[in-house]
Parts: sequence; C-alpha cells; structure tokens
Amino acid sequence: MNKSRYKRVCNLVRELNKSRHAQEKKIDILCNDMVSAHGDFIKRLKPLVFSATFYESILGCNDLSSLLDAAGKMIGSAVDESNVAVFLLDGDSFQLHITDGRHPIRIDAASLESCFSTQVVKNISRCGRICRLEDMFEMGLTPNPEDFNNISAAGIPLNRFGRVYGFVLIYRAVDNELTADELAKVAAITPGLCNAIGTVAQSINPANAPH
Repeated sequence: MNKSRYKRVCNLVRELNKSRHAQEKKIDILCNDMVSAHGDFIKRLKPLVFSATFYESILGCNDLSSLLDAAGKMIGSAVDESNVAVFLLDGDSFQLHITDGRHPIRIDAASLESCFSTQVVKNISRCGRICRLEDMFEMGLTPNPEDFNNISAAGIPLNRFGRVYGFVLIYRAVDNELTADELAKVAAITPGLCNAIGTVAQSINPANAPH
C-alpha cells in the first residue's frame, strides 16, 4: 500500500471513529434524558396514586370516627414515622381525633388538646396555606415545652368553597423534618376529605354540619 493510500485509509478510520464517538455521546445524552424524564414522571405519578388510594380507603365510611381513622392511617402511611391528629370545628368548640402512627411521639390527647384554643383552631382552619409550627405559634398556639420542643409539625387546613371544617396536624421527631413534598402530597387530598367530612356530618346531624 503506497503512502498516499495509507494516509487516506487512516484519515477515513479517524473520521469513522470521530463519528462513532459523537454518536455514542448523543446516545448517552438521550439515555440520560430518558432516565430523567422517567424519574420526573414517577415523581409526579406517586401523588396521584396516593390520592386514588386515599379516596378508595375512605369509601363506605359512614361515621366520622371510621372516616378519620381511615384518613389518618392513610396520611400516616404517606408521611413516614409521623403522628396524625384531626381537629374538627364544632360550633364554638372543637373535636380532636388522634391516629397513632407507626412510630408515634407520645403526646396524650388531653395534653395536645390543651395547647389549642378554639380560636387557634379556627385561625389554622381558615388559613389558605399549610401552617408550620412557627406559623401556629404566631396564631396563638401555647404548647407545653416538654411536648413540642422536639417535634416538627404542620397544620393542613380543611376548608373548601367557603366551608371550614378544621385541620390536619402532622408531627414527628424534629431530626426528621417534615418536607414540602410530603405536606403537598397530603394537601392534595384535603378537598376530597372535606367533601367526605361534610357528607358524613350532614347525614348525622344536618343542623350542625360544618359551614
């Protein structure tokens, strides 16, 4: 093989290798994009799956106790190692329903209830956003120091179309801070929970249904 032909062959091989490397790089980028898109899709799908499962779990609950038990257990399953309590407004007072989590913080019902006045419950319930612990302090929450010093907590209002029902309190150890994604997942199911509470309350006592 003469030098000229050898040089042409070498140049051709280099061009082929260059083209192959460029193609491999494009394939790598495409694969990474596909993996990222798949991850984003799964991330968006999980809250929808949770919402569907949640609504299925509360079907057939014909009284407030069973409804709040089912709702609390589902919320606890969505927020690991958490406790769930539901505060429901009842005229000029409120009702407290506590659901034990899988890793509960031991705050007894009487102690928890004493931290919240009816006005504080109303303030949180009427709020248009998720209330962190510091927000609840500003609204008048007066906790027992031994109970609230070591927890991360948030109140998720239960109000819909002008009707105010109460709020969901979620709390767990402070070293496992509640995340925005976890709270958003729970907030997404509150419209359905409000409807269910309203329907059950109306069927039990039409005159005292939340408003």
